[in-house]
Amino acid sequence: MTVSSTPFSEGFVVSSKSPSTHILSLGSVAKSFAGLKAVNDVSLDVHQNSLTALIGPNGAGKTTLFALISGFIKPDTGTIEYNGVDITGVAPFDNARNGLTRTFQIVQPFAGQTVLENVAVGAHLHFTKRSLALEYASHVIEKMGLLPHARKLSSDLTIAFRKRLELAKALATQPKLILLDEVLAGLNPREIQEMIPLVKSLVTEGVTVLMIEHVMQAVMNLAEKVYVLDHGALIAEGTPSEVTQNEMVIEAYLGKGTAERLNRKSAKLDMKAHP
Repeated sequence: MTVSSTPFSEGFVVSSKSPSTHILSLGSVAKSFAGLKAVNDVSLDVHQNSLTALIGPNGAGKTTLFALISGFIKPDTGTIEYNGVDITGVAPFDNARNGLTRTFQIVQPFAGQTVLENVAVGAHLHFTKRSLALEYASHVIEKMGLLPHARKLSSDLTIAFRKRLELAKALATQPKLILLDEVLAGLNPREIQEMIPLVKSLVTEGVTVLMIEHVMQAVMNLAEKVYVLDHGALIAEGTPSEVTQNEMVIEAYLGKGTAERLNRKSAKLDMKAHP
């Protein structure tokens, strides 16, 4: 596969593969802990240059699936392919070097370092020279709206800016595929609205996104495709509007009231888009 990178401006490594191809494919992936099936025979595909959501109730196995994909734990059975290469069980640092990285639901920045220094840690994956890593990091934090906080200790940031920092640290590794684990969790409605364009911009820049998210209105606005996980197994997949009308999803996760509200809002948006 031929890979080209843009000048930092737009700072991410962009694949020359067709957008219709799969950048990530899971085949019958399973993982048990002490006899409990945390992930049960999951198969899914993520298209290049797309934004895909993984939703489901707490304890459904979503974060465990991210840990399997990124290499933090190994599956008991099944295969994980990234850009057509079997990466099942490959270590996280090797995956990151090859363009597959993730964020974490509970953000834990390096508290004694500044925002700029935190992001430079990710940049050092590709820049051994400190000055170049810092320069690249400064461009990333500018894109994430963190430049005014560059010299601030990360421990002094609000939760909203810590979420941005977590995203910036991952972007500094120059990913082709990024796994976002509840990047909107803990944010108020205004902060969510400010974060949504940043997440959307990733795909514009050539980064494929697979995200776990409970903020369903954001999922409706962002995702092209949604997979629904419950008790470790996939129970539905489709467009956001399709899954919110799926009876199994409504029963296992959304509830009728939430599903009806989401579908009403979706219908209003469709009417505005196609008057």
